[in-house]
Amino acid sequence: MSASSGRRLYDKIWESHTVDILPTGQTQLFIGLHLIHEITTAPAFDMLREKGLKVAFLERTFATVDHIVPTDMRSRPFLDEQAEELTQALEKNVRQFGVEFFGLDSDRQGIVHVIGPQLGLTQPGMTLACGDSHTSTHGAFGALAFGIGTSQVRDVLATQTLAMDKLKVRRINVNGTLPTGVYAKDVILTIIRRLGVSGGKGFAYEYGGPVLDRMGMEERMTICNMSIEGGALAGYVNPDSTTFEFLQGRPFVPKGAEFDRAVAYWKSIASDSDARYDDLVEIDGSEIEPTVTWGINPGQAVGISEKLPRPDEFSDPEGAKRAYEHMGWQPGAPILGTPIDVAFIGSCTNSRLSDLRAAAKIVRGRRVNPTVRALVVPGSTEIKALAEREGLNRIFTDAGFEWRSAGCSMCLGMNPDKLKGREVCASSSNRNFIGRQGSPGGRTILMSPAMVAAAALNGKIVDVREYA
Repeated sequence: MSASSGRRLYDKIWESHTVDILPTGQTQLFIGLHLIHEITTAPAFDMLREKGLKVAFLERTFATVDHIVPTDMRSRPFLDEQAEELTQALEKNVRQFGVEFFGLDSDRQGIVHVIGPQLGLTQPGMTLACGDSHTSTHGAFGALAFGIGTSQVRDVLATQTLAMDKLKVRRINVNGTLPTGVYAKDVILTIIRRLGVSGGKGFAYEYGGPVLDRMGMEERMTICNMSIEGGALAGYVNPDSTTFEFLQGRPFVPKGAEFDRAVAYWKSIASDSDARYDDLVEIDGSEIEPTVTWGINPGQAVGISEKLPRPDEFSDPEGAKRAYEHMGWQPGAPILGTPIDVAFIGSCTNSRLSDLRAAAKIVRGRRVNPTVRALVVPGSTEIKALAEREGLNRIFTDAGFEWRSAGCSMCLGMNPDKLKGREVCASSSNRNFIGRQGSPGGRTILMSPAMVAAAALNGKIVDVREYA
């Protein structure tokens, strides 16, 4: 048996990026890529100024604006004073510290977890950090990607390292074949429903099995994106030929012979065939159906054919009761046919080109229900341009959707795209927390982009398989 056998990707990357073991027992981990945006950086840069520090590794630090930018009218100054203030702060900081910046005038601007992979900044074998909880998205490339807080953003800017505790690793195999009309979003909602929103605490999730092997990179990103919603600090997929084909030719990826050398290394960091895990979960992909949330966290979900569960079916019945009180539903009722007011296709979970194509396939030649306000928000300026080249924007606008510019939009209430009052939103985003979409009374139902499209057309939740 070779010395390298039995090791997981997590261990290989962790060990190769370990700088030191700290007196606390934590590992000082080198961070290969640091992505920043306008929300969690201003205080971090202020702390650097106070101490007279510079950004340690400018070539590993990249910035964009995404969370608070308007997706309709982008003229400056923004109408929202806080959005303008935060944007100006980031613009000042990247200019003063020399950080490469993809601003609103850049064709590389977009949601941070969309543009990293799109530009080839995200690569296998990396450690990656960003001041955003959904940084786990980048694990789709065989990277260890961590969402961090503002003080940790400061630490990475100043030292390019983080103090971290090593996680256990849970392997999640999705076996068989997904039925028609079932997407990556349904898979991850099913996983979180089964393991719980705290089930991943102390773990990294390694996703695999035949279903993941067949998925494209954008689908794998959707799966990894919501790892944090299951309590896992990181989630990843081992790199393979699908990964390498996606990366080849992208702006920040090595070219020619250097690319071949990179691929050889990327292959070497995948988990060994005899790797051992702290836990193993098997899921039958053929049993997954279109899945939507009914409550106030992503684990409160049901298949489209199911009835809403009773609170006593949960380990936390009081939490289920709170969800029913907020949502206004009744246990035992079908989720099918639930009326909606708003349809949102976008977010770092589901705003990529394949997501827009899947939704456009449902929408083509049809009309949005007149009771529904419907938005499509591409994840980046480049995705917007590619979609427009394919005519997807016309399909959506002809149907009655609003076609917007790139940004986080209605995923969170930090920009003008917000719910009003008690509106119910069919959303392709990642969180259905109370107030998440900008209204304390608003109600969010998470689902795949195709399901959102079908709901928009009907004014209620329907089974997208009827359109297959």
